Amino acid sequence: MWVKICANTSLEDAKLAAELGADAVGFVFAPSKRQVSTEQVARILPRLPKALEKIGVFATRNAAEIAAIVRATGLTGVQLHGGFDLVLARQVRADLEAEVTIIQTLHWVVDDQTNNADEIGLQLRAVADEPAIDRVLIDSKTRNASGGSGVSFDWSAARDVLAGSESRLIVAGGLRPETVSEAIADLAPWGVDVASGVEAEPGRKDFEKLRRFLENARE
Repeated sequence: MWVKICANTSLEDAKLAAELGADAVGFVFAPSKRQVSTEQVARILPRLPKALEKIGVFATRNAAEIAAIVRATGLTGVQLHGGFDLVLARQVRADLEAEVTIIQTLHWVVDDQTNNADEIGLQLRAVADEPAIDRVLIDSKTRNASGGSGVSFDWSAARDVLAGSESRLIVAGGLRPETVSEAIADLAPWGVDVASGVEAEPGRKDFEKLRRFLENARE
């Protein structure tokens, strides 16, 4: 099970995730309580293990801006989090060629009025046919946040939508040490991604939560 620990803001947290066995660490460049700068990440990445994936999370639709940050920092992956946009994915791939892994986020809307399961299904089929995209991440979207909200989407409703997808699926949104095993059993993803679920406070990780999350995900 591939595991990404996202929304890191310090070298200490990113190194801790690596030491505990994470496959990837994420850094949020979008507006957020956990937002980091290009300069911060450029100082952190050279001090992390080479084999560790280092992924930037971007809400911008500006491919040139994304490519510039990747080159300035040494990121090995790009997570497109600003909405479903195949044109953007193709532009980023063209700019960076094989330098990075591209992850497309699909947003499962979490509220009482909206059911976008059919839309997610259509997007998954489009992603499966798109060579510019390597993986797809399903995250919860609330009225106030498109990530890091700590809110899960409906795994029961998602099971049929995600079943049979040919993409490398990563599940995010409200995962915690206590729930990650259930999410994996229900959805059988290729990987999982966590941010707020392993924090002591926004932007600072909790050792015990991190340890238990990774342990439970791998079990």
